[in-house]
Parts: sequence; structure tokens; C-alpha cells
Amino acid sequence: MDQQVIPFDLVRMFIGEQPPLFYAEILFRTVLIYVYTLAMIRWIGGRGVAQLSMVEFLLVIALGSAVGDAMFYPEVPLLAAMAVITTIVVINKVLDRLIVRSDRAKTTLDGRPVALVRDGRILQDAIGHRDLGISEIKSMLRLAGIENLGELRAAYLEAGGGLSVFRAHPPRPGLSLVPPRHLLNPPPRIDKPLAMDGQTCCGICGAPTGAQIIATRDRCSHCDGRSWQSPEWPSGTEDRDTGGTTPKE
Repeated sequence: MDQQVIPFDLVRMFIGEQPPLFYAEILFRTVLIYVYTLAMIRWIGGRGVAQLSMVEFLLVIALGSAVGDAMFYPEVPLLAAMAVITTIVVINKVLDRLIVRSDRAKTTLDGRPVALVRDGRILQDAIGHRDLGISEIKSMLRLAGIENLGELRAAYLEAGGGLSVFRAHPPRPGLSLVPPRHLLNPPPRIDKPLAMDGQTCCGICGAPTGAQIIATRDRCSHCDGRSWQSPEWPSGTEDRDTGGTTPKE
């Protein structure tokens, strides 16, 4: 019969039932496993540490379990833990070599980039591929320094999670990404026009369309939204046709 556990037993909580010398063993185990794991990670190389792809993410999880258990569980032999760590690292090294030499293996293991924006419009199918919301995509673009969809020719979410943006030359009017409507401290509200030069854009995905859609109350053909906003020129953009500054309505 198992011994009854006494709640809030401070001796059990802080010291446990192990002899005092076992804490010296924990110190030895921790130092040994840490140094050995560090040597294995150094052997993997910079790619395995700098980029957390699916393979590297699995490596971190597996190593965390193997390293942690060996540090303080007395029933876990050190050689067994080191064998597990070595096996995990060797498998990762093999997969890493395979990814470098084969594009098919890289696509299978790491995945493919996903197009988020094309010609100033957020692509609706990007949401299904990576389970991203429109607000998340806009946030990622703002973090990349994009304040208006009209600045973009294309934007891609890479397999490793990074964002690649390609600017349009010249930029064109598009949906403004700042300031976002969900700001905790939004600026004073300014009533902006819904159209400019007979054009409006979807307030959700940024798709440009004719201003008549506002009167007909139709939905956006790309994202099914009903929010419309006047396209704006990116800040600092000059009107190349008139030689003036940012065009007004």
C-alpha cells in the first residue's frame, strides 16, 4: 500500500526522501548532461540552432525530455540518457543533410512558403493554409514596416516562419494598415471618405473595386466582406502624373 501523502509537508516538498548526497549527484548529472548536449548541438551546426523549422522544433522537444530526466531522476542511467541524446542528434543531422541535398525532402519536412499578399491585396486562401486571421497578417506586415497594402507587390510567409516582402515600384493607393482599429489608445476619430477617384477598397482584404459597390451594398468578391474604405497613398509617395504631393480626394 502506498504511503499516504501529507499535504504541505515542507520536508517532502523541498528536500524529498533522497539522501543529502544525492544533491551532489544531481549537480554532477546536470553538468555532465549539459556539457554533452552542448557538444552535440555544436556538432549540429548553426542551421539547427538559428532556424526553428519543424525538424528543429521536434529536436528541441526531444532533447528537452531526454536532458531533463537524466539530470535529477536517479533511476535514469547517464549512459542511457547520453545514448538517447546521441540518437536524436544523429537523426537530426541526417535529416539536415537530406534537406540540404534534396528540394523534395525540404518541402516535405519544412513545408512551402505561402503567398499572403499579391498586388496590394491580402489573399484569402492564405488563411486556410496556415490558419492565419486577417488581423494577424496585418500585424505581421506592420512588424515588417508596411503601413499600406499599396506598397506591396507580394508578401510571403516562409516555411520557417519569416516574412518576405517585395515592394511595388511605383507604389499605388491601397488599404492603410495603420492605425489599426483595435488599438488600446486610438487617435481621435476622423471620418474618412469611402472612395477616391471612383475607387474604393475592401476594409478587410484591401481588394480594390469600383465605388458603385458601396451603393449596391454588395460583398467583396474575395473575402465576402462589406467594409469599404477609401484607398490611400502610402506616406511620402508623390503623384507622378502631376508632380505634386500625396493626392487628395
